[in-house]
Amino acid sequence: MDIPRIFNITESAHRIHNPFTPEKLATLGAALRLESGARVLDLGSGSGEMLCTWARDHGISGVGVDMSRLFTEQAKLRAEELGVADRVQFIHGDAAGYVADEKAAVAACVGATWIGGGVAGTIELLAKSLRSEGIILIGEPYWLRLPSTEDVAKGCLANSISDFLMLPELLASFGDLDYDVVEMVLAGQEGWDRYEAAKWLTMRRWLKANPDDDLAKDVRAQLTSEPKRYAAYTREYLGWGVFALMAR
Repeated sequence: MDIPRIFNITESAHRIHNPFTPEKLATLGAALRLESGARVLDLGSGSGEMLCTWARDHGISGVGVDMSRLFTEQAKLRAEELGVADRVQFIHGDAAGYVADEKAAVAACVGATWIGGGVAGTIELLAKSLRSEGIILIGEPYWLRLPSTEDVAKGCLANSISDFLMLPELLASFGDLDYDVVEMVLAGQEGWDRYEAAKWLTMRRWLKANPDDDLAKDVRAQLTSEPKRYAAYTREYLGWGVFALMAR
């Protein structure tokens, strides 16, 4: 079980696998007013930066689940590096359908809502692991401005314009699911640049080290096209944020 290998290659040097800077991640932890000992579940936990830094800074405990074997191993190493391996656990597995044995104060899916077939299904899944009055965290893209054509949406790596909403409509959609939005932290251009541009140096160095790999041609094509595509489309049209929700 693993994610497509191309992602393990392009994001192998990332600690945060979404458009958040470390500062934004810290802002989110502080905004949630986390209490020491609170339990956090993170589905699609990547390299574990959220759980590890929050365990260090706020004294939380928790579990992360991710399909990437590489990212899960990196998360375990990060926990050891920050001295929190006794408080956070990382599981290599399929987060889709995962329900925690112990209810959490915060249940999160930050940038991987495909695990529940979309936002609504992911919220429903996370709610199964949440204690009463707990907080659900959803990380999700939204349109900064509506693409004029479907080709523009595809340039943002969406399947269609309908994949995402404008921010007001996204916030309203949580209310339609009978949840209050109680906090949000939105990515900025610096976060997007760090997430996307960091891949390019990783790809270049990987190509030098692996010129005869079966994926070398694909990685070369991506390195050649991605800077222009990102600047023309994602950077101009796509926002991203983490939204804190509580059931009404």
